[in-house]
Amino acid sequence: MADRGGLSEAAATGASPASVPGLNPTLGWRERLRAGLAGTGASLWFVAGLGLLYALRIPLRLCENLAAATVFLNSLTPKFYVALTGTSSLISGLIFIFEWWYFHKHGTSFIEQVSVSHLQPLMGGTESSISEPGSPSRNRESETSRQNLSECKVWRNPLNLFRGAEYRRYTWVTGKEPLTYYDMNLSAQDHQTFFTCDTDFLRPSDTVMQKAWRERNPPARIKAAYQALELNNDCATAYVLLAEEEATTIVDAERLFKQALKAGETIYRQSQQCQHQSPQHEAQLRRDTNVLVYIKRRLAMCARKLGRIREAVKIMRDLMKEFPPLTMVNIHENLLESLLELQAYADVQAVLAKYDDISLPKSAAICYTAALLKTRTVSEKFSPETASRRGLSTAEINAVEAIHRAVEFNPHVPKYLLEMKSLILPPEHILKRGDSEAIAYAFFHLQHWKRIEGALNLLQCTWEGTFRMIPYPLEKGHLFYPYPSCTEMADRELLPTFHHVSVYPKKELPLFIHFTAGFSSSTAMIAILTHQFPEIMGIFAKAVLGLWCPQPWASSGFEENTQDLKSEDLGLSSG
Repeated sequence: MADRGGLSEAAATGASPASVPGLNPTLGWRERLRAGLAGTGASLWFVAGLGLLYALRIPLRLCENLAAATVFLNSLTPKFYVALTGTSSLISGLIFIFEWWYFHKHGTSFIEQVSVSHLQPLMGGTESSISEPGSPSRNRESETSRQNLSECKVWRNPLNLFRGAEYRRYTWVTGKEPLTYYDMNLSAQDHQTFFTCDTDFLRPSDTVMQKAWRERNPPARIKAAYQALELNNDCATAYVLLAEEEATTIVDAERLFKQALKAGETIYRQSQQCQHQSPQHEAQLRRDTNVLVYIKRRLAMCARKLGRIREAVKIMRDLMKEFPPLTMVNIHENLLESLLELQAYADVQAVLAKYDDISLPKSAAICYTAALLKTRTVSEKFSPETASRRGLSTAEINAVEAIHRAVEFNPHVPKYLLEMKSLILPPEHILKRGDSEAIAYAFFHLQHWKRIEGALNLLQCTWEGTFRMIPYPLEKGHLFYPYPSCTEMADRELLPTFHHVSVYPKKELPLFIHFTAGFSSSTAMIAILTHQFPEIMGIFAKAVLGLWCPQPWASSGFEENTQDLKSEDLGLSSG
């Protein structure tokens, strides 16, 4: 159908087939020859160089020059070889240390990166020059790049903590910053999107708050919020900012959010009455709706943290009924965690039945909660010895498959649930299937897994089996799409530097690290052997040079020079 559409469009517009996107015309013999030469450019250059060298061997007197070089190498003393190998070992050791540091910091080899970016174009590696704009290869590359961008989309953490009451208290106690600049910058962008609109200039307090959300300095933002309250005592966004950043306890934050709710409901009702007057009023209603939803959600989280869980559940249910289109804010994940705390597993199953749908984006909370519910039915009586002897029952097979499904979606979670890695405060934004999402999930749900007897035992016995089903996770998946390769870099931006980022799949050490390590070790060994056993190394060097280019050895050669080494210091300084 696509080809027919392309042909009909070309016929209708009078364009040539080559100009229609997606249509691949037949290439002429010149284009095919050029493409073939470009694909084998490096090999042709190498063969041509060898042929030219062979043809010029007599005019260049290669054999005589090679013999002279052999005589020169024969006349060198072992001191020179000790100094040469020692210096080579030192330089290659420094390169190895730098490569190791660069790989652990950036996840790639420095030499490999430089080679690909600078040497590949010189060696004919310009594949893009022969791919037409509408060719399948170019379309496939653009599709892959779009998929990578969508896979590495950063999401707002549904259970993010309060900056003043939780993140800042952590900084006071430990002296460490739990949030990165990148994470806070994303939050600033979210605040400007949710809490501002084009009609802010109509309200002086909203104009002040628009500048406040753009401030990087927390004291400046708090000062601007107080200025907005002086202009308008019913400025809901000013109370939101103070509750998030100035309140040092959850009780203080809840008090400020209740004031924000009172002001936000009044403004929301006024916006509802004027929404049909102009597009600007519609934008203002959307902004006021976002503010009201945000306030109610944070009030529910305050009630959850203060132990009033049923009240929190009621607020969340009412919020989901009143604003059903706002599923993108993932309020159901807050509801799942609160229902698990109440041990209302039937209600949890009802929420999962609604949101664990193939058309909706998955999350670690959904996948692992579904696994937890199926594990709950069999974990109490589960025993690895008994299961290996009699086999797995149908319920146990379902539980294991649910665990495998959850681990495939996010393989970082089990290490935090099994306490194989230490937890940190979750960031304000997460990357799905990444380490940041695993931290956010385990931070709130570890207690629910511990509450169910045997759940962690079943997880520990079965979770590693997932990786045997997906031998190449970057190329293919089993139940989900292949694991994205961009999660490591995004997680390093979201998580603080004192946290060791979990990486899956584990990257193998680059070839250049192995090469520099082997070269450094071998040259150091040769230097030590030449220093300790000059006679034996002289015989070995003579044999190697003799095999390389058989020539009569000079009388004042390597053997005579080795005799002088018995009474001399062969340190690197004498070389």
